Amino acid sequence: MAGLYLAALLVPSGCMVLLDRRFRLVLWSTPRSSARALVLTLGIGIVFFLLWDLAAIASGHYRTGQSPAMTGIELLPDLPLEELVFVSFLAYTTLVLWGLLARAMPRRRESRRRAG
Repeated sequence: MAGLYLAALLVPSGCMVLLDRRFRLVLWSTPRSSARALVLTLGIGIVFFLLWDLAAIASGHYRTGQSPAMTGIELLPDLPLEELVFVSFLAYTTLVLWGLLARAMPRRRESRRRAG
């Protein structure tokens, strides 16, 4: 049962990468130089959420739960490996949603212009 939570995070993360690749929403949507900027944006998002977690840990608002589904690997005290994967998934999902909305909004404006 150990690692079940990690697997539950990695599977949808892989699906998000496949959706991004298939529909060219974020990382595959732009030239290589822009893709670097998007990877940097993803990294900044991950660092932001990790700093948020570290602040919560330092203030005593967050502690690692005890679950047989977790790997038990801690990157820092009260910061499990699964948290890093979760914040990475959260940041990447946000970028993919941004890419989806950026693609949908011009179409919506165009359809409004034709209708009006």
